[in-house]
Amino acid sequence: MAILLNEEEHFFHLQSTNMSYIIQIENGFPLHAYWGPKLHHNKNLTDLIFCPMGSTIDRLPQEYPQYGSGDFRHPAYQVQLEDGSRVTELVYKSYRMIQGKPSLTGLPAVYVESKMEASTLEIELEDKYTGLTVVLIYTIFEERNVLTRSTKFIHKGSRSIKLRRALSACVDFHRADLEILYLSGAWTREGHLKRRQLEPGSTIIESRRGMSSHQLNPFVAILDQGTTEDTGDAYGFSLVYSGNFVAEAEVDSFQTTRVTIGVNPFDFSWQLEPGEQFQTPEVVMVYSAHGIGGMSRTFHKLYRTRLCRGPHRDKERPILVNNWEATYFDFDADKIQAIAKVAAELGIELFVLDDGWYGTRNDDTSSLGDWVENRKKLPNGLADLANKVKHYGIQFGLWVEPEMVSPDSDLYRKHPDWCIHVKGRRRTEFRTQLVLDLSRKEVRDYLFESLSHIFSTVPISYIKWDMNRALTELGSADLPVERQSETAHRYVLGLYELLERIVTSFPEILFESCSSGGGRFDPGMLYYMPQTWTSDNTDAIERLKIQYGTSVVYPVSSIGAHVSTSPNHQVGRCTPLGTRGDVAMSGNFGYELDLTKFTDAEKEVVKMQVATYKKIRSLVQQGELYRLKSPFEGIETAWMFVSEDQKEALVFYFQVLAEPHGPIKRLKLKGLNRDLDYKIKGQDTIFGGDRLLQIGLPIPELNGDFKSHSFHLTAI
Repeated sequence: MAILLNEEEHFFHLQSTNMSYIIQIENGFPLHAYWGPKLHHNKNLTDLIFCPMGSTIDRLPQEYPQYGSGDFRHPAYQVQLEDGSRVTELVYKSYRMIQGKPSLTGLPAVYVESKMEASTLEIELEDKYTGLTVVLIYTIFEERNVLTRSTKFIHKGSRSIKLRRALSACVDFHRADLEILYLSGAWTREGHLKRRQLEPGSTIIESRRGMSSHQLNPFVAILDQGTTEDTGDAYGFSLVYSGNFVAEAEVDSFQTTRVTIGVNPFDFSWQLEPGEQFQTPEVVMVYSAHGIGGMSRTFHKLYRTRLCRGPHRDKERPILVNNWEATYFDFDADKIQAIAKVAAELGIELFVLDDGWYGTRNDDTSSLGDWVENRKKLPNGLADLANKVKHYGIQFGLWVEPEMVSPDSDLYRKHPDWCIHVKGRRRTEFRTQLVLDLSRKEVRDYLFESLSHIFSTVPISYIKWDMNRALTELGSADLPVERQSETAHRYVLGLYELLERIVTSFPEILFESCSSGGGRFDPGMLYYMPQTWTSDNTDAIERLKIQYGTSVVYPVSSIGAHVSTSPNHQVGRCTPLGTRGDVAMSGNFGYELDLTKFTDAEKEVVKMQVATYKKIRSLVQQGELYRLKSPFEGIETAWMFVSEDQKEALVFYFQVLAEPHGPIKRLKLKGLNRDLDYKIKGQDTIFGGDRLLQIGLPIPELNGDFKSHSFHLTAI
């Protein structure tokens, strides 16, 4: 077991192959002693925590700090009692060690396939006055630099209490000279990297939109000053949750840094009756001694193999074409068949029918919730269309947006109280739609039955599950007054329950998550759907930043990327088809345009792209990603994929802007075996691995803006 107990010094020492995490119990409080490179000794560790004589609790580095008894930093939890008081004091009671990793009830989490992969420590704390028990749950992965944390509240008292704050984890760093890295953006501008020095006060990364959001992702990394892509210490925090979240880094007057993460306490409370429990989402914590890139690759492998599930987890993902930007709502069965026929001729493997196939849907003003085929567009029905598409030798996929309802729909006219709303208040519409109240069982049952009918009667291989708006007027007609602030979290729990029923009932379907693009690109959704539509922005140059930033946490196998038309529909930019292909081939590859409008020459390019991707997709989707040049730092971008045995690599180089009279460009590669020789496909030159790592790969001169070049290397 990877957990060592030093009873004499009151330490719990959690160890992986290259990482240690140490907790000290002092005067009844679990204190944070250490997190970083592995310590091999388990004695004489009492000096890891600096506690000057007469120190108050305000100076102690705590594992799960409380409110009201002298610590004036942000607490990890807060409880309100029936008398209105908000003071509790959790003290150490007991511990339990478990070989393996138990699942979390009703919540997604990373998992193990063998109990020997991980060890779990549960530390039980108790507030005797209220009868509240809190269990701090730690799992250490023995062969990975990964620690997961979550918290369980168990009410053993006799009177109801209200949780006002219930975060998943807290880490008090014993220093303040640190930087924070996070992902910021907006719709069509997701995943942009932001990095800044921490200063006294708080840096807060959060969502209050009911979903993880385009604006900020449920992830932060704390970095040593000077940490680069390849060197320095990085500490990553990634929350496995799809709703309102908060991650905060607070620097105090004693030059320590407190990092907390979990469900956002904004507009949140949870009533706990005697005997009830509340489980917080899981946070995945990764330590890297090899910079941001080392942290990313740890997240990638863990999420790809121990968060994503199902038969599609390890399979190569199909090359698809989606008709959205080709037709929008203006299509019929003949038009869809024409695109699918060309797709098959070009070697594409999957056709996806997007919005507009159901109800009376001809624009975005009606029919959400009415999951029946639109017979005016599809007179012979959806199954007939799917079978005709399959007749061309390709699979059939479908877009759905189950969480939404249009006011102009049969469902809304029958059940106007099924949406999230506050009685008597205006119901804010975005995209002419409202949000169904997934906290209600009858709503989830209706959606499961409606979708199951389609999935059972139509030969569907793929589903794109969309969610196109945030939550407003947060309230539920099904909840009592004292529980209305539970609505946002209950919505997420309801979503997870619905998704679990669907994906286990239809394991053969490949599900892709979407929320106006990357509005819900989070680990919680990856537990149910192994890939996500990264952004509604399909412009290749914008996608360089979006895909680069997203890859800091999420594996390439989860990043949906498509070739679209030029000029691009979002920004109007014209880019070469080759560049669009190279960007899209750096993720889960597909097309989003009208294939019937391609010239013969363009069709030949697409055939070549499709054939190429079929040869390289296992390397792209399952290889190790190394970022070489950042689009946030210059006019070039580059990244590469390396096989686990280091015998194959794929390099993509992108020249965003051309420069006159520039120097000879060489691109230093990463991840290769310095003792092997490598040959580049299509060239006779052989390069030593050491030369490629130290001197670099020559980049041919590219004439013009928005150009790209790729290199396929194999060891000889």
